[in-house]
Amino acid sequence: MNEPAARSRSSFWRSFGPGLIWAATSIGVSHLVQSTRAGAEAGFAFVGVIVVALALKYPFFEYGARYAAATRRSLVEGYRDIGGWALWLFLAITLVTAIISLAALSMFMAFLTRYAFGAEWPLAATGAVLMGACVAVLAVGRFRGLDITIKILLAMLVVSTVATALVAAPRADLSTLALWPGDVVGTVVPFAFLLALIGWMPSPVDVAVWSSLWTLAKDKTTGARTSVADAKRDFLVGFVGTGILALIFVSVGATVLFQADVALSDAGAVFSTQLVDMYSTTLGSWSRPIVLVAAMATIFSSLLAVTDGFPRAIERTLANLRGHVAADTVTRVGRVYWGSMITLPAVAFFILLGFSGSLTAMVDFATTVAFLTAPILGYFNLRAVTSEAVPPEHRPGRGMVTLTWVGLVLLGGTGVAYLVSLVR
Repeated sequence: MNEPAARSRSSFWRSFGPGLIWAATSIGVSHLVQSTRAGAEAGFAFVGVIVVALALKYPFFEYGARYAAATRRSLVEGYRDIGGWALWLFLAITLVTAIISLAALSMFMAFLTRYAFGAEWPLAATGAVLMGACVAVLAVGRFRGLDITIKILLAMLVVSTVATALVAAPRADLSTLALWPGDVVGTVVPFAFLLALIGWMPSPVDVAVWSSLWTLAKDKTTGARTSVADAKRDFLVGFVGTGILALIFVSVGATVLFQADVALSDAGAVFSTQLVDMYSTTLGSWSRPIVLVAAMATIFSSLLAVTDGFPRAIERTLANLRGHVAADTVTRVGRVYWGSMITLPAVAFFILLGFSGSLTAMVDFATTVAFLTAPILGYFNLRAVTSEAVPPEHRPGRGMVTLTWVGLVLLGGTGVAYLVSLVR
């Protein structure tokens, strides 16, 4: 065996993991609900939109892993170099989306859990138990526990999702396949649906910051520094897997729910159970556990990842705002991290307890915020990765920078078009 090649593979496997955690964050509601619903409403008409959204947003996310490996700093430090206002904006976006995301994911998972066991447990209490389970995994296992648990959940997710798609594949009708949905937007689905699909496909851009923090946390866990090449490769594995699964979820909706005589629910959790029921009705009751495992693994892996990601980002942002930027503090998790990990689920629990009926509107608001701020945070990421803090050999090439600007212009233009549509 070639020794340098063996050494390269060894270093990659040692650093492997942050890209999968990023994938777990992304393969949540955007896939199970939005991708599947795109297939259910319009067949394969949204495939082109999803592929383009993934391609345009790829640089924004890749820069997180690249920046961390090249500088030994997180993107939060990169934002600080831009200016304190950038940190405050990122913190505001994080706080707005954190509670809504935790409440939505925990309610979603609670609904699926009750459905799986045929129980009528209180929704808020079930959600609290599930969030508590995530906190327990992180409290006991720390980053290593997160890393291992996510890999197990994603293995279950991939196997069950691929199996779900394969059993329904003979029913696929590719006649609706398109690069652009055309008249579908505005007639079959509203413009807001397109906005949500692009905004959270594969995830909000602020998750790139988490990716940089997870890259550094992995290094601390293994005791070895991840090279830029390994960090990019690790992220690429997670990103490509996320993209493939998005298309698989579209096919799941297109093959079982498209043109079915079923009134699809606007509530994501109810919609997911409709998907399970339709599979059972169409293909037989034997398919029910496969689809149910896919749905539950999708949401729980995302819930676990965000339970760690939000507190990690909040702690690092507040540390930078206070001027605590020493290199040895970048991977440290302290009182703010653990305090946020208790406070955020607690607030999410009270939302489930008293405002669950308003959660759909809250999620719509968070989705809109994610979409409208994507070009801003994407620009921050570009500024950070092309700054003097990054060695020239690790900065993105001309092609990547060009793709970034194309993404910024198109996402920004779509955002402006949406705002104009609200005024009219």
